[in-house]
Amino acid sequence: MVSIEESRSALRTVRDLVRYGVSRLNTERVALGHGSDNAWDEAVYLVLHALHLPLDTLDPFLDARVLDGERAAVLDLIDRRVTGRVPAAYLTNEAWLRGHRFYVDQRVIVPRSPIAELLDQGLAPWVADPDGVEYVLDMCTGSGCLAILAALAFPNTHVDAVDLSSDALEVARRNVNDYDLQDRVTLHQSDLFDALPSRAYDVIVCNPPYVNRTSMDALPPEYRHEPELALRGGEDGMDLVRRILEAAPRHLAQHGVLILEIGHEYENFVAAFPHLEPMWLETAGTSDQILLLTREQLVS
Repeated sequence: MVSIEESRSALRTVRDLVRYGVSRLNTERVALGHGSDNAWDEAVYLVLHALHLPLDTLDPFLDARVLDGERAAVLDLIDRRVTGRVPAAYLTNEAWLRGHRFYVDQRVIVPRSPIAELLDQGLAPWVADPDGVEYVLDMCTGSGCLAILAALAFPNTHVDAVDLSSDALEVARRNVNDYDLQDRVTLHQSDLFDALPSRAYDVIVCNPPYVNRTSMDALPPEYRHEPELALRGGEDGMDLVRRILEAAPRHLAQHGVLILEIGHEYENFVAAFPHLEPMWLETAGTSDQILLLTREQLVS
């Protein structure tokens, strides 16, 4: 009978390791969604990262033979992903969003907001003049990823990035420094708007905690490695959303807009705010998870 170690020693090429990774991930039924939505992409990422190969270049290396130490490093990473049910981003301390790398650890949720796609497009057509955007607020900034992407999208803007968690802000500070944006992105520890400077923001982007109680109770183990503070949204997921919508008009410029992510809470949002008629913004993978409200709508 062939031992596990003997069978693993038969994995000699990058192709072998990727195939093995896909099989392990599928067999163990790991939960995906922290950067990958399928076992192939997740396995490829883990293998290339462990081998210190370019993450966007697989084909030239598929039939390359691996050294014993390299094989051990790949298998260890796959084992930790499967047995610990830890999101890959926490194992590698990095997450990629719209081609940008961010440092992450378990002090912040793994960056994956589809708002990033909208920022990549400069929030067109809802922001007509990206160069004219003076102030942006990123509420519930976490790792700082959306604040950084906003600073890159709007070259003349100053971004205030807010979080209640001092731990999250330490991660955000590292990312702001990595992008050399210390002069354009200011981090604030605040309970939503409470400790913010007096500004009229042209754009507020916000990916708040919005997971409802029933969904929180059913989260797969991978998601339980993330800070509960950044996920839990109360009975209907709308606890912080209510506070944000109530306060936002006082912090928006006359023609300012609020871009708000609510995940899979569309029905709960509509039930909580039947009088609002937001514009629902589509991305490649979403149609009812991100909404836009103008200051005028929020005031009325």
